[in-house]
Amino acid sequence: MARAATTTDAFNAVAEPRRRQILDVLADGERSVNDLVMLLGLAQPLVSKHLRVLREVELVEVRDEGRQRMYRLNGHSLKPIYDWVKNYEQSWSQRFDRLDVVLEELKEREDGDDGGNE
Repeated sequence: MARAATTTDAFNAVAEPRRRQILDVLADGERSVNDLVMLLGLAQPLVSKHLRVLREVELVEVRDEGRQRMYRLNGHSLKPIYDWVKNYEQSWSQRFDRLDVVLEELKEREDGDDGGNE
């Protein structure tokens, strides 16, 4: 079975953990490739490869500054991912609420056990 291209959309692009790391760094501001290499501890060709993919799906924008290329996050292109994840917010919120109830019950039992032993 042929592997899906990683450049078809933002979802495929962010499925790769290194690309998410790059986006995390760029969320703090514009960076050069050299900055990314230094901050992430990765080889320059690997960073460039991931930046190319991120550019192709428009998650990252680039501009030339002298001899350097400066990369920045394009937050607008992250919106479809945000919108999709947000569809599941109610589900995970309900699960966390149920977990809070269970943890509170366990704490009450533990506190009750401690009080009875003294």
